Amino acid sequence: MDLKEIQNLIKFVSNSGVAEVKLEMDDVKITIRTVLESSTPEPTYVQQMPAAAPVQQIIATPAAPAPAAAPAAPAPAADDTSKYITIKSPMIGTFYRKPSPDKPMFVEVGSSIAKGDVLCVVEAMKLFNEIESEVSGKIVKILVDDMSPVEFDQPLFLVDPS
Repeated sequence: MDLKEIQNLIKFVSNSGVAEVKLEMDDVKITIRTVLESSTPEPTYVQQMPAAAPVQQIIATPAAPAPAAAPAAPAPAADDTSKYITIKSPMIGTFYRKPSPDKPMFVEVGSSIAKGDVLCVVEAMKLFNEIESEVSGKIVKILVDDMSPVEFDQPLFLVDPS
């Protein structure tokens, strides 16, 4: 079971009104509990048993930049980012710009990147997932601070593909 399937299952359970769902497969055991407003919040547990297969690398997918949300935003600023590709987080976790505290950053603003280059690491459930670029270009802006929590689909980098 991959991350997208787990996220879809969580969304489905939260929309269905069910209080608790348990799912057990060969290498995955998942319990999802919804929190009622009148009760004390309980955490959602997702547990994956160790498997013989190697850990999959999660690869960031290029997406079109989001349109400006506020109409009061100046038009030139919106035009500046429209030519860039936004690389987004494929999961919820903690964003790290270096592979370990004593190592250099994966990329800096102005770094040239190629398809397949590691841009950062997102730690989720004690697993460090390398986020690779699917585009070649130049890093224009890093949108997240090192060691910050990130949400699914949160923009991480702006890349100039030219």
